[in-house]
Amino acid sequence: MDARIQQSVVVNLSRRPAPVEVGPFVIGLDPTTTSPYVNYATPRPGAAVTAADVAALVAAFHAADRRPRLEYVTSCVPDLEALLTAAGFTVEARHTYLVCVPDTLASPPVPDHLSLCEPATDSQRAALISVQNEAFGGDPAVSEADVARLRRQQDAGGVVVTAVTEDGGCAGGGGAAAPVGAVSEVAGIAVRAPFRRRGLASAITADVTRRLFDAGAEVAWLEAGGEDSWRVYERVGYRPGGRRLYTSMD
Repeated sequence: MDARIQQSVVVNLSRRPAPVEVGPFVIGLDPTTTSPYVNYATPRPGAAVTAADVAALVAAFHAADRRPRLEYVTSCVPDLEALLTAAGFTVEARHTYLVCVPDTLASPPVPDHLSLCEPATDSQRAALISVQNEAFGGDPAVSEADVARLRRQQDAGGVVVTAVTEDGGCAGGGGAAAPVGAVSEVAGIAVRAPFRRRGLASAITADVTRRLFDAGAEVAWLEAGGEDSWRVYERVGYRPGGRRLYTSMD
């Protein structure tokens, strides 16, 4: 499973607007944003990596005027962390990813007075992105490039779900990348503060995951940002998998 998850990350980064291959690494570059959470690298699973490869990776990030940053499943390249540390990278976080398959998926009810649907207009997409930005501590302002990025995700076969109030407002949402080898990452699950503690995050996660499985995916995976999130995801059928490392260079 670790190798399947890691390979899906490689392919997803290769689908970015301006990907760069550097030896055993792929950098997923997007010229419309400098965010290190969009522009980052990952190694190919099982690749042999040298200090020279890491130096070339750092140089490629600098050439693109982006902060050197990686995300990857640690078991797939077990010797890489030591090379990155020696080059000046520092650990941001270590997470356990969670996995869901069709047999474990549970679908809790959607809270009253809310409905779940895929955004069909740019205004709906912008409302969802604003909620996600706010939920994750960012600027709620949304750019045209942000909206275009979400639209591309849908056009490429990914899933996007928004929670809509009776008056048409956005209460939350989330999405998933287009499956790679029947594997897809679920991400960006967010709920506006007035709608929390009502089971909406669980309902959104389950709906995104169900749509993936209906489209032919076999495995959905995600990462939890804390104990509360972990409980949300376990409630709908996600179970602990392997370990991932987040590391970057100032």
